[in-house]
Amino acid sequence: MISTELKKVILKQLNLDDFDLQDETTAPQVPGWDSLNHINIILAVEEHFKVKFKSYELLRLKCVGDLQKLVDSKLGR
Repeated sequence: MISTELKKVILKQLNLDDFDLQDETTAPQVPGWDSLNHINIILAVEEHFKVKFKSYELLRLKCVGDLQKLVDSKLGR
């Protein structure tokens, strides 16, 4: 399940007031989530959660749920 915290970070970067992000949501399904904003979202998530992602970790991400799992693994959750 996507945490409220991660959802807020993503929506803030996309300038969206609300969007129903689910585990299986992919970038093309979200308004404004293009390749440039993808980079901005990843940087914002790293900054917010005080984590660093490796390139190969990011290449494995297929949906928002995968990003949540990656953040959780970095935070030891």
